[in-house]
Amino acid sequence: MSSLIRHVTIDSTDPYALAGFWAQALDGSLANDDLPGDPEAVVTAAGTTLLFVTVADRKLAKNRVHLDLQPQDRSRDEEVERLLSLGATVQGDHRRPDGTGWVTMHDPEGNEFCVERSAAERARTRS
Repeated sequence: MSSLIRHVTIDSTDPYALAGFWAQALDGSLANDDLPGDPEAVVTAAGTTLLFVTVADRKLAKNRVHLDLQPQDRSRDEEVERLLSLGATVQGDHRRPDGTGWVTMHDPEGNEFCVERSAAERARTRS
């Protein structure tokens, strides 16, 4: 039998705070026993579990792996605005006039992630 991915681990300087951002972003929840100042925090959301762990050094280079988000009940552009209101920033805007493309963002600690089109938006451009 092959291995399964148990969770995606993200280094952070403040696991609880960063996990709080991602819990809101993914409509997930922090583990009941996670508290401010803990060296680890876990977010459970539909289809994934993220583990945030304390590291002493700050992020200095581009991520080698990143998350791609696909909104479920809103458009890509609405999701970008929602994530901005939660504390994310736009790193690069790769949206095209025909509606395709994505937006590269940073979470509050500078980790890159992308926001793609929703399934409904993708379906409209196929027809």
